[in-house]
Amino acid sequence: MPLPPLSVLDLAPVPLGSTPADALRNTLDLARHAERWGYGRYWLAEHHNMVGIASAATSVVIGHVAGGTSRIRVGSGGIMLPNHAPLVIAEQFGTLASLYPGRIDLGLGRAPGTDQRTLRALRRDPANADNFPQDVLELQALFAPAQPGQVVQAVPGAGLDVPIWILGSSLFGAQLAGMLGLPYAFASHFAPDQLEQALPLYRAKFEPSEQLQAPYAMVGVNVVAAETDAEARRLFTSAQQAFTNLFRGTRGQLLPPIDDIETYWTPPERIQASNMLRCSFVGSPETVRRGLTRFAEETRADEIMVASAIYDHQARLRSYELLAEIGIAPQAQAASLEACPS
Repeated sequence: MPLPPLSVLDLAPVPLGSTPADALRNTLDLARHAERWGYGRYWLAEHHNMVGIASAATSVVIGHVAGGTSRIRVGSGGIMLPNHAPLVIAEQFGTLASLYPGRIDLGLGRAPGTDQRTLRALRRDPANADNFPQDVLELQALFAPAQPGQVVQAVPGAGLDVPIWILGSSLFGAQLAGMLGLPYAFASHFAPDQLEQALPLYRAKFEPSEQLQAPYAMVGVNVVAAETDAEARRLFTSAQQAFTNLFRGTRGQLLPPIDDIETYWTPPERIQASNMLRCSFVGSPETVRRGLTRFAEETRADEIMVASAIYDHQARLRSYELLAEIGIAPQAQAASLEACPS
C-alpha cells in the first residue's frame, strides 16, 4: 500500500548554541529541499515565549518561506485564533494569498500556544477560546466575496481562495471541522490520546461545504530517519529530552542527542514522554516505511504531516530526504495532490 501524500510541519527549532536567525535560515533551506523532494505542504506553527521555537510571527515566516519557494503550499499549523482578531488574520492571509496565489493554507487552532502569563502579555483573555467556533465563522465571512453595503471588509482578503483547516487534538475540533465541512488536522505528533476517537467522529459528522465535498483528515507524526536504526534512535533523543523538559517546567533550546536517554529521564518521565511521542517512527528507511504504512492503514489518513525535531540541520535534511525516497513517488504524489483540498 503506498503512503498518502506527505507534508512538513516545521516548528523552526532553535538548537542549543544557535540563534533564531539560524533557525529561520534552516527553515527556508528545508522548505526548498522539501519542495524539490515532492512534499505537498510546508506548515509553520504559532508558539510564544519559547526560546527553542522561532516561528512566533507565523504569518511573517510563511511569507518568508513562500517567497523563497515556487510550488509547495505554505501555511499555518496553526494560527492560534483566540490570540487574534479574525479581521487581522483575514488581512494577513489575504495579503499572503495575494502575493502567492493558490499556495497559502490557513490552519486554525483554539489553544493559546503558550502559558497563561504570556497570554496576558499578548493582551488576550483566556475565555477567548470559548468563542473559537464563532471566530471561525467570522473569518469565513471575511474571506467570502464582499457584499454591497458591507461595512467591514478584509482588504486584501475578501473573495480570495484561502482554504481554512481546523486543527486539534480533541473531539471538539473533530466535531467542529465536520459540522463546518472543513479539512481536519489532528495533532497526534504530540497529543495522540484521542486520535482513534476523533477521526471517526470527524467523518461521521462531516457535512459537505463550498470548500470541501468529502471529509479530508491529516494526521501529524514524528519521523526520524537515518541510515541505521541505532543512528535514528540517537537522533530522536533530542525530542525525548525536549518532552521530558516540558514535564520539568524547563524551557530551552533543542538539545543535542545523547547516547543513552535512560540516563536523562526518570521512569515516570519516560512513561509520560513516550506516551506523548507514541506516534513517532524512528529508524532506518525500511523501519520507518513499515511503521508509517501500518499507521496509515489504521487511521485511513488522507495525508500525513511530518515533524522532525533533529538537532543537526544536515541530519534533519537527510531524514526528510530518506522519507521522501520511501514515501513519495513523484508521479503518484502529483496525482494524489489533485485530490487534496486546495
